[in-house]
Amino acid sequence: MTEGASAALLLTLAACGPAKTPAAPPPPQAVEAVAVGAPRASGGVTATGTLERRREMALSFRIAGVLTKVGVEAGDPVRAGQVLASIDPAAVDARQQASSSDLDKARRDLERAKTLYAKGYVAKVRVDDAESAVRSAAAAYNSAAFDRRWAQLVSPASGVVLERKAQAGEVVKPGQAVVTVADLNSPLVLRVPLPDREVAGVSVGTPVEVTVDALPDQVLAGRVTRVGQSADARTGAVTVEIEVAARPDLRSGQIATARLASRAPATTGPTFARIPAEAVLEASGGKAAVLRLDGGRARRTPVQFGGFDGDDALVAGLPDGTRVITAGAGFVSDGDRVTVTDPKALGAAKAGK
Repeated sequence: MTEGASAALLLTLAACGPAKTPAAPPPPQAVEAVAVGAPRASGGVTATGTLERRREMALSFRIAGVLTKVGVEAGDPVRAGQVLASIDPAAVDARQQASSSDLDKARRDLERAKTLYAKGYVAKVRVDDAESAVRSAAAAYNSAAFDRRWAQLVSPASGVVLERKAQAGEVVKPGQAVVTVADLNSPLVLRVPLPDREVAGVSVGTPVEVTVDALPDQVLAGRVTRVGQSADARTGAVTVEIEVAARPDLRSGQIATARLASRAPATTGPTFARIPAEAVLEASGGKAAVLRLDGGRARRTPVQFGGFDGDDALVAGLPDGTRVITAGAGFVSDGDRVTVTDPKALGAAKAGK
């Protein structure tokens, strides 16, 4: 066999060797997904706030002083006119006595000036000045007497003490809250912030379903009593006040959630559905994209974009029931194979990378 024939034979034998196994395709990317629901025809709105009495008063002294007594604690019932706290009245008493003496002197001076004027010894201007001095001294005395009355803090209504904010021995300033009192004769209200787009369908008298965290299995009836006329400069939210029927097991400060059956305003534009904000890709102006599930693969789909509302995004152009990828969307491209998993499994998969 020639040298050339030997080389050809070796090449033929090498070509007939065992075939290489092709590389296995990568496993599908684990993602989370949600189904797009039909937009709410009723315009229902859910918001959370804090229950409180309509009349809750933070009581304070008009003058500065040292607290000598605070006779109530949080939770104590109080009656109208009851003394709740006192400050040391020594300084006010001294001022009242001094102003009383000044008033007596001004009155004597006025009588003397009138007598001298009647005899022709002084001009009329002397009497006028004396009368002005009496008025000034009387005003100072009345002011001191008024401050003396405010050396005691009195409850303006019957109710309950919500909070005690100072202790005996502390020096309090004018206007510094010492005790907060709730008037139990005033209604229990829930004030919640609503996006301005939702407020258009809410009006006074709108029925509300209220659930309280402390009473998880009960739904309370309420109604809208006030709708704010201005929006918060930072959030754009409008405050809506809801009156809730008072019950012994409801307390001021409890967290509650309101479900309002608002009327959706008429519109000729697209009707937007809510999806988690993390599902939106490359939102710009009125356009955006999402990754929808299509037979185990991710398909990039354009949608109309209506902006963000809290943790949600408003989109239009997806049929009811379409499933869009939320968590994991940043790791998936158009056409990739995916598998939907629960959040705990997805978090474990990411932690293992």
